[in-house]
Amino acid sequence: MSWQFQYKEFVWLFVAIAVLVLLFLSLLRWKRNTLKRIGDEKLVRLLINNFSSERFTVKFILQVAAFTLGILAVMNPRKPGDADNISRKGIDIAIALDVSKSMLATDLAPNRLERAKQLINKLIGAMPDDRVALVLFAGKAYLQMPLTIDHGAANLFVSSATPDAVPQQGTVISDALKMSAGVFNSNEKRFKAVVLISDGEDHDETAITTAKALAEQGVMVNTIGIGSVEGSPIIDPATGLNKRDEAGNTVISKLNEEELKKIATETNGVYIQLKSSDEAIAVLKSQLSQIERKAFGDVSQMNFKTYYLWFAAAMFFLLLIENFIPERKKRLTV
Repeated sequence: MSWQFQYKEFVWLFVAIAVLVLLFLSLLRWKRNTLKRIGDEKLVRLLINNFSSERFTVKFILQVAAFTLGILAVMNPRKPGDADNISRKGIDIAIALDVSKSMLATDLAPNRLERAKQLINKLIGAMPDDRVALVLFAGKAYLQMPLTIDHGAANLFVSSATPDAVPQQGTVISDALKMSAGVFNSNEKRFKAVVLISDGEDHDETAITTAKALAEQGVMVNTIGIGSVEGSPIIDPATGLNKRDEAGNTVISKLNEEELKKIATETNGVYIQLKSSDEAIAVLKSQLSQIERKAFGDVSQMNFKTYYLWFAAAMFFLLLIENFIPERKKRLTV
């Protein structure tokens, strides 16, 4: 990786240089017109004979040069160290985790959500070269963590995932798929995979349509079903008792395999019902290995050599020189 600017968004400040030049030219024009209006031009020039227009221009040029150096310092030119330029070969994976309250059902001990989190942590550990993003969803989807190779941070985000992370309850898989697709580079048509982990109790009929759209973008969606077809009561975390409907009946949450299978099929992915984490990871790794892998430099893991101090020092030096240049000419003594 060659030279780059860390804060490219400040490039718009260069527009200010053009504004300064226009103001300077306008000032020169105003001075010329003012000299003509004051009176006899020769007399006026004699009165201001000690003023040096050349030095005034030089001072302006030094100020503009210092301002330019200041912009470059703010943008922070940098270059990766030779030993720190990390290049990895991997793919981009967005993990969409269902954190709806139905994931608190206990047909998988200790509950569906905890088993899902255990699976994710093992999956991350088994794929050290891949960038991972985390999306949490229930009634809405939220990007919890953008793509990163920092798997330690990813594990922390996974561990803290609870139903409270998404205030709106329900299970809207289409939103989760759209949010997951949004973490990828839209210019690339490959290397992208989504691992959707849910019990499939979807309250949105557009999930299959969304999956088809993602397939056209080159996104493979692999789905993992959490729970059992027979179903299980949902523990209410507030009371510790089984959740009941308005009629007082115990709510039973069942795994909806049909929709999860359709989503995987539409995107050339694979559906897995979670029973053993090790077996599920083995199947996932085999499936993901079919995606052509790419080489990418992971900026978050690089130690850059920054050069903003050099530009800031040069800016200060020019301003210092400008400060000591007088606009008045030196008088010759006889």
